[in-house]
Amino acid sequence: MVKSFFIDQKSGCFYSQCFKKATSYHLNHGGDGEGMEKGLEPPVVVGLGQVCVDYVGRLPAYPPEDTKAELKELRMSCGGPAATAMTALSRWGVSTSLLSGISDDYFGCKISETLEKEGVDTAHLKMVPGCASQFAFIAVTTDGGKRTVFWNPCSVPPFAPEEIRLERFSGARILHVDGWMLDASIIAAEQAKALGWTVVMDAGTLRHGTLDLVSHVDVLIASKTFAHPLVGAETPKEEALQRLSELGPGQVVITLGAKGSIGLSNGKIVYRPAFQIVSKDTTGAGDVYHGAYIYGLLKGWQMPECMAFASAAAALKCQKGGGWRGIPTLGDIQTFMDVSGSTPL
Repeated sequence: MVKSFFIDQKSGCFYSQCFKKATSYHLNHGGDGEGMEKGLEPPVVVGLGQVCVDYVGRLPAYPPEDTKAELKELRMSCGGPAATAMTALSRWGVSTSLLSGISDDYFGCKISETLEKEGVDTAHLKMVPGCASQFAFIAVTTDGGKRTVFWNPCSVPPFAPEEIRLERFSGARILHVDGWMLDASIIAAEQAKALGWTVVMDAGTLRHGTLDLVSHVDVLIASKTFAHPLVGAETPKEEALQRLSELGPGQVVITLGAKGSIGLSNGKIVYRPAFQIVSKDTTGAGDVYHGAYIYGLLKGWQMPECMAFASAAAALKCQKGGGWRGIPTLGDIQTFMDVSGSTPL
């Protein structure tokens, strides 16, 4: 773990020995493209949200309290909703950038290095020395790939309003938020709308203030439990979709895990059954779904095509497991959809 760093008085940047480049505490306020990593295409999709290091351990069954259990496998990978979606898109040929927070600890070093290897622009990561980068331990059972997540949140201070300057991303078309750093996400969504971008939200849990962000969103992709505080757990999903759409989004999708997904667009309900697979690990499947849905939006597809592609990508992720190593290629998704008899891309 590297703790040593120094401050360049001229640039105001913090430097750490574990990073290949300087990362500014305050985001670069320069002109279009300034601050972007050299060699990368200008981002088309900008993500704002969580990034972390995941330790994923596999075991036959989740143990009861006050017992011991031997792991059959232990792997380390990066994760986080927004970061995983940006990584998936980058692998599929879409240029992406991530706005998030890390520190100069081991996990922050690993996050920065991995994102760079994946081709995700990290020039706008906020690195604050002496804090804690986010990490998680995820216990995955070998029977069905169900997982339990234990996570330690990032302690880096959220972006201040003046640090959100989306106009620098002159070629971007989509902002993707996962609800982390809520105030910053609302400001970013407002700026994105003013710039003519599409705002997509990964809505996992309904917290205080989340609905303010939802009102600025164009495409809301929600978990099956997100709307429960609004409409109740027993309310039909069709009614939940309608209630969520009344908050502002033009498209609303509720993911249902092994039962597929259901969406609402232009007053029409779209059902998408799940692909039948043997799941190894469900970790990150929803995040890959979000990235794949965004890929469809960039292609100009309608909701049924976006949902089909996203469902196929998520199914393959569950089947492969392995953290980011399990993100399927475009070729894998196409072949899987062809074999399954889905609409070819």
